[in-house]
Amino acid sequence: MISCTEFIPAYSELFKFLEAQGGREAVEAFWEHLSDRFLGNLRSAVEQNGLRGCWMYWSHTLNEEAADFTMELDEEAGQFRIVMHRCPSMARLLQFTHIEPYYDYCRHCDVLYRRVLEPLGYQYTIDLSECRQARCALTISHSPR
Repeated sequence: MISCTEFIPAYSELFKFLEAQGGREAVEAFWEHLSDRFLGNLRSAVEQNGLRGCWMYWSHTLNEEAADFTMELDEEAGQFRIVMHRCPSMARLLQFTHIEPYYDYCRHCDVLYRRVLEPLGYQYTIDLSECRQARCALTISHSPR
């Protein structure tokens, strides 16, 4: 099995390959496929627990990835937020001198998670302006009922 540290550059290189073969549309289609096939656990957590489901999902995944992040959940205000201080994936890619990360690598997170959350009625915003410093922030909000 491929290790996490090997997976990250392989993922980035796959995005480049897909774009070379089928354009940006091929990369987008791949991200959508991943979202549809492999994020059922996020969908279920949010369907069952609302914004707290986001907290549950990312508490597990981000700690498993050893990310440096802060999460905030304000159920009364209907908002969940992640501030990524150091994304382990992008940080690893930026360390390499022999490969250049896929130019839009960080946007896969936007496509994957937006595709799950917006159909459930959530507003999803992501700030990718500091991706090349391995930082980002996402906010998921929902009007309290």
